[in-house]
Amino acid sequence: MMKLAKQYPYFLANKAVFANKSLEVTNKYTGEVATTVALADADVIDKAIAAAEKSQKYLNKMPAYKRQQILEHCVTRFKERFDELAYALCIEAGKPIKDARGEVTRLIDTFKIAAEESVRIEGAVMNLEITERATGYQGKYKKVPIGPCSFISPFNFPLNLAAHKVAPAIAAGCSFVLKPASRTPIGALIIGEVLAETDLPEGAFSILPCSRDGADLFTTDDRFKLLSFTGSPSVGWELKAKAGKKPVILELGGNAGCIVDHDTDIDDAVERIVFGAYYQSGQSCISVQRIFIHEAIYDEFKAAYAHKVSNLVHGDPLNEDTFIGPMISKSEAQRLEGWIQSAIAKGATLLCGGKRDGLMLQAALLENVPDECEINTEEAFGPVSIIAPFSSFDEALKRVNDSQFGLQAGIFTRDIYKAHQAWDELDVGGVVIGDVPSWRVDNMPYGGVKESGLGREGIKFAIEDMTEIRLMVLRTPQ
Repeated sequence: MMKLAKQYPYFLANKAVFANKSLEVTNKYTGEVATTVALADADVIDKAIAAAEKSQKYLNKMPAYKRQQILEHCVTRFKERFDELAYALCIEAGKPIKDARGEVTRLIDTFKIAAEESVRIEGAVMNLEITERATGYQGKYKKVPIGPCSFISPFNFPLNLAAHKVAPAIAAGCSFVLKPASRTPIGALIIGEVLAETDLPEGAFSILPCSRDGADLFTTDDRFKLLSFTGSPSVGWELKAKAGKKPVILELGGNAGCIVDHDTDIDDAVERIVFGAYYQSGQSCISVQRIFIHEAIYDEFKAAYAHKVSNLVHGDPLNEDTFIGPMISKSEAQRLEGWIQSAIAKGATLLCGGKRDGLMLQAALLENVPDECEINTEEAFGPVSIIAPFSSFDEALKRVNDSQFGLQAGIFTRDIYKAHQAWDELDVGGVVIGDVPSWRVDNMPYGGVKESGLGREGIKFAIEDMTEIRLMVLRTPQ
């Protein structure tokens, strides 16, 4: 039987340090302590930043093919450690095993894409002779690493959302210090174990679990030239306000809307939306939360959807049949249970689910939810969705836009004109036609607007943020 290590280190300047056993990581399903992790303090973080700054001059000189080799090594080792990585996700995040395997696959994809992009970071030659005074001048520019980067990753995708910061940094030639989520640090530390096997210069990376109170340097230290944060809007905007002059990339929350038009294949839409709303227990910022269904098919869709949701298998994430595992913490499960009960008290109808046992919350489905309810206006981040009918496509688009968030939206329609209308009018970072907003592959530009954040992930697009343009102008005397 597979087991986690009894203790995990943090990584300071590429080296494993078993400094203490201060951070206990629990099995989210059983509640038992699964392992312990070394916890970094402010002095360690300061040393990591100093090491990152020192290593940057060596990274600046590292040729692209060597960075590519490092990323290719990671791809090979992640494939070799596939089952270990998936098991760790099940334990530390409570992620059902099928979802865990999916995330490991995406981790591999992300590093593979980064390996490809690492040798495509190119500049251009410019014609500067656009006026008589520029006769004899030519220009060229290249992209250079921005410098040491600060990364803060969340609990819900401990592998792949860390990878979306780490892999493009390596591709671009940037040193970094990563703070993984304290509830789910193991995946990032396994990434650290693999990186420690490579030829990255000393100090090129540090991976430091630490308390939120002790992590101010990740935000405020001017030696960092970029901050990339994935997590809650309240924390993200606060960090941006404290970050000083450095650029900030924020990948924050959502309450994704999905439109199901009258010409939709109902069986297909139900299948995809059940997945989009409840995969990995709904703990995704692009999880389907608000579903707007054309009135002509509302009753048929509602019956089929409620039947599917009520029959989802709940239980131990290690069981192959489990679709709904535990939420990340009891407090989060209690919060969402409270939102469901609050909506019911205000007139909403609970069609199925909603009962809680510890960290386990039954997949819930609501209708007739008043607009002002938290379950409608805020990010649920758990196994719940709400349905409502609409009569016109214009109305449905307005209801999707009636949100403080704008990450992704899903549109089920066979009308190409409506698809383009949605793309034109929805105030979101991405519009997915014929599928759920929860769909993502790791080379596409991903991110949101409004309260959902700033900037885009996706390797090529992250590299844009992690590099700067350096221009050279050459004058030839006439």
